Amino acid sequence: MAAHHAKLSAEPIDVTALMRAVVQPKDGAVILFVGVVRNRNDGRDVVAVSYDAFVPLAERTLAAIAAETPAEVSVAVEHRTGRLAVGEASVAIAVAAPHRVEAYEASRYVIEQIKRRLPVWKQEHYVDGDSEWLDGCCLHSSDGSDHDHAPEPRL
Repeated sequence: MAAHHAKLSAEPIDVTALMRAVVQPKDGAVILFVGVVRNRNDGRDVVAVSYDAFVPLAERTLAAIAAETPAEVSVAVEHRTGRLAVGEASVAIAVAAPHRVEAYEASRYVIEQIKRRLPVWKQEHYVDGDSEWLDGCCLHSSDGSDHDHAPEPRL
């Protein structure tokens, strides 16, 4: 039985604990993806990024995304909230599976769905003191459907 873990937190992500949460004796592959705050975006020098979320909804969405992966795949995913400096991890995804192909596919699926559906909003802070909210997840699509209740097909 695959294990799933999904969490939002203001605390730094413990990637070692995340990997331990997914690996089982049946697994031959463990993939770890870590997204970090970069120092430049769209030609502007970035000093920090703030992440804001309604945590109960975001955790429910993260858990749903993890559950959409194949049954033999275990997923642990965490996303930060609050202000993060350049180089800090904002999201981490650990995936364990019997084979590498399934692990890579599931990891890619989870990060792409996070970017598309997770209700976490990102504000970049720039060297010049300015800041800007970036385009992010909208809770409703243009046809009025609720993204939280319209999961993508399983892998």
